[in-house]
Amino acid sequence: MTAAAIGVEVERLSKRFAHAVKGDVYAARDVSIKVAAGEFLTLLGPSGCGKTTTLRAIAGFEAPDSGRIMFGGQDVTLLPANRRGIGFVFQNYALFPHLSVYENVAYGLRVRGQPDRAIQSDVIDVLKLVGLAGYEAQFPAQMSGGEQQRVALARAIVIRPRVLLFDEPLSNLDAKLRVQMRDEIRALQQRLAITAIYVTHDQEEAMAVSDRIAVMQGGTIVQTGSAEDLYHRPATLFVAQFIGRANVIDARIESVAGDVALAELLGRRVAVKHVSGGPGPGSLVKVLLRPEAIVLAGSHDPASAINANVVSRKFLGEKVEYVVDCGGEMIQVARYNAGSDDLFAVGQRVVLRFADAAAIVLADERPAALP
Repeated sequence: MTAAAIGVEVERLSKRFAHAVKGDVYAARDVSIKVAAGEFLTLLGPSGCGKTTTLRAIAGFEAPDSGRIMFGGQDVTLLPANRRGIGFVFQNYALFPHLSVYENVAYGLRVRGQPDRAIQSDVIDVLKLVGLAGYEAQFPAQMSGGEQQRVALARAIVIRPRVLLFDEPLSNLDAKLRVQMRDEIRALQQRLAITAIYVTHDQEEAMAVSDRIAVMQGGTIVQTGSAEDLYHRPATLFVAQFIGRANVIDARIESVAGDVALAELLGRRVAVKHVSGGPGPGSLVKVLLRPEAIVLAGSHDPASAINANVVSRKFLGEKVEYVVDCGGEMIQVARYNAGSDDLFAVGQRVVLRFADAAAIVLADERPAALP
C-alpha cells in the first residue's frame, strides 16, 4: 500500500515569523533530525515549541529560512508538497463534508490521474486496512470522531506515500478513543513499514507510539532518544519535568565514587546516581526522583529515616497518588496496586525509602543556593 520506506534528514532548519510586538520570532532554530527508513519518530513539546512548524517544513507547507530537508538522500527543500511523496494527517481531519468516504479517500488518486478501476481497487483495499470496509457511501457528518480519523488516515496512505506525517491527529478525540486510535496508528505504521513523523504535546501518547522521541523547547531540539532514555536519563531539567511526573529536589554532593554519589538530600545522607564527569564534592545540584520509585511505610524513625507527613491522597484505580511533606519539601509519591486496606490517611506520619539508583543527579542544572 506504500512506497519503499526512506530516511528523512533535517539539517539546521530555521524558520522566523514576524510578530507585531516581539519582532522576528524563531519558531524553529537550527533543528537537525535524522529519521531512519521505517522509523516512527515523534516531535514532542509544549505549545509554541516549534514542533508543528518543523513538521510543516518537512511536508513542504512552510518554506524554511535556512537549512536543508532530505528524503532518501534527495534534497527536497525547494520541492512543493505535492512532489515530495508525503501523506499528511491533519489535526482537524480536513475531510470534504460534501464527499462520501469513498470520494474523500479517492481524491488524491483522482488528482494524480489514476484510472477509475485502479482507484476503486486501492480505495476498497485501504478502507479494509483501516477497518472501514462497507463505509464507502457514508459522509463525514454521519461518522464518529474515531471513524473520521480512520478516513483521514486512509486518505493519507492510499497514495502510497514515502513518508507519513501526523500533526496532533488525536487531539479532538476523547481519552479512551485516543488510546485506541494511537495503538491502531502504531500497528498500521509497523504493518506498512513506513517512515513516520508524528507531532504531539501528549507525553504518554509519544511514549506509546514512538521508536524515538525528539523533545523540543523554544524552537530547538533539547534531547532525542527512546522513551526509556528520556524518562530515566533526561539531559535537562526541562526534559525531566516534561516527560512524566517528577520530583526535582535541591541537594549537595558530599562525595563521589564512580557513578554513585553521597548527597545531602531531604535532610538525610543519601546515595544517588551520578553522571561520569559530573559535579564534584561540595557542588549544589538538582536530583530527579520519580514518584513511583518512592516506597512509603507507615512508621516514623527520627534517627535515620526520611520522615514525612501525608498532605493529600488521590485514589485513581490502578494507583494512588500522594503528596507528602518532607521537612517543607512537597514530594509526589505513586503507589500501584494498593489495596483498600493498604492506604495512608491524610495527616499520617510515614517514612520514605527508595533505591540508590532511583535518584539521579541532573548534572547541568544547579540551584541558586541552599540554606
